[in-house]
Amino acid sequence: MDEGCGSCVTVGIMGRCCFGVVSIAVLCFAALVSYGAEGYPAEDLVVELPGQPKVGFKQFAGYIDVDVKNGRSLFYYFVEAEKNPEKKPLALWLNGGPGCSSVGGGAFTELGPFFPTGDGRALRRNSMSWNRASNILFVESPAGVGWSYSETASDYTTGDAKTANDMYIFLLKWYEKFPEFKSRELFLTGESYAGHYIPQLAEVLLDHNARSTGFKFNIKGVAIGNPLLRLNRDIPATYEFFWSHGMISDEIGLKIMNECQFDDYTFANPHNVTDSCNEALTQANIIVGSFIDNYDVILDICYPSIVEQELRLRKLATKISVGVDVCMSYERSYYFNLPEVQKALHANRTNLPYAWSMCTGGLEYSDTDANMDMLPILKKIIKNHIPVWVFSGDEDSVVPLLGSRTLVRELAHDLNLKITVPYGAWFHRSQVGGWVTEYGNLLTFATVRGAAHMVPYSQPSRALHLFSSFVRGRRLPNSTRIPTED
Repeated sequence: MDEGCGSCVTVGIMGRCCFGVVSIAVLCFAALVSYGAEGYPAEDLVVELPGQPKVGFKQFAGYIDVDVKNGRSLFYYFVEAEKNPEKKPLALWLNGGPGCSSVGGGAFTELGPFFPTGDGRALRRNSMSWNRASNILFVESPAGVGWSYSETASDYTTGDAKTANDMYIFLLKWYEKFPEFKSRELFLTGESYAGHYIPQLAEVLLDHNARSTGFKFNIKGVAIGNPLLRLNRDIPATYEFFWSHGMISDEIGLKIMNECQFDDYTFANPHNVTDSCNEALTQANIIVGSFIDNYDVILDICYPSIVEQELRLRKLATKISVGVDVCMSYERSYYFNLPEVQKALHANRTNLPYAWSMCTGGLEYSDTDANMDMLPILKKIIKNHIPVWVFSGDEDSVVPLLGSRTLVRELAHDLNLKITVPYGAWFHRSQVGGWVTEYGNLLTFATVRGAAHMVPYSQPSRALHLFSSFVRGRRLPNSTRIPTED
């Protein structure tokens, strides 16, 4: 509270307004109205999160009602670009699952401006936040994920089509709250099962553009990390990864190759494969065991019972492995369940009868949708002259680069796209950032060296370089000026 003021209100960048004098109160009200009229909804402004470092950019959070009749609403968190936000594009980020939070994952564990502190009670700056390159929008989708909800129980039985349509309605209504972004360049990004979410959303937006005589989405690119694109290539790639990294024996690896026909593999158990194949897959999973993080086989694991006790005792739960805090997800979950944090984010407005969690068990998400082949939709996107980047952390065994690279090459072949950048190393800070190839100036496949399934989480600097290149329409650099030999 400012000295000498009876009561104050913070009005974003307008500073503090004290209502000691009527004329000042009138000016303050005018400032609030003006602030909202500029395309920034004052009611969604996040003034400051508990324990947050001071920053110069604005952040907003709140709800968009996508189905008023059913009471279905999606929660979002939006952060302005760090510098010159009025000149930067808008990037949407979605995590996968299906059923995992983009706010918890993308925003507060991977690529957003803040990470939780080791005691789960405050925040620290992420110096490699993607808002250095773009304005970023995170959405908890579908309803039932995180703080997104519905007042109609049947809405928790859902699938890809409904998720894409809700996100379409969300974006239309979000633009009503932030009208200055309507004409801004839009980049659609995400990871994992967002390999389904993002292409299908892009298709819905393109269909809107084709029939609209007015507003059109200004889609400038699609980028998906370690994405599920087609089961019959992504699933066998997991077991190829296990074998090539010495995580299963030759005998088990050969048994899987000989016994399993993955062409008919389905997401739901028993996966539509033979008993002998299922037995081989089970044996492989047992050998790999639970003491390895399948999302990054290099990182050590965090033990929940230990970290949860440390958080309760106000101790630091941080455990560093290869430069990464492998307990960050527990620290974040603790932070998100603090009442003062939910209040600051305008979250949990209906007092949900369960705690916030990264991935929900309350959804009945279609098993059959995961079987869909995403390549035809990516083909449609590229035919609309929208660049598509597929990037892969090379330490991920869940959706390994081995499958994604093959699928991108197949997509390029189907589109008759010629190689415009031969497969080779790309560089960041005079070191190899990964390997990259490009087809027809529209389709790019890139690996990120030393990265997990969640690329920005384990390789933040390389991930930011990749994202910045993507939104700026630049190729990843294929050389370094610093000599490596005398």
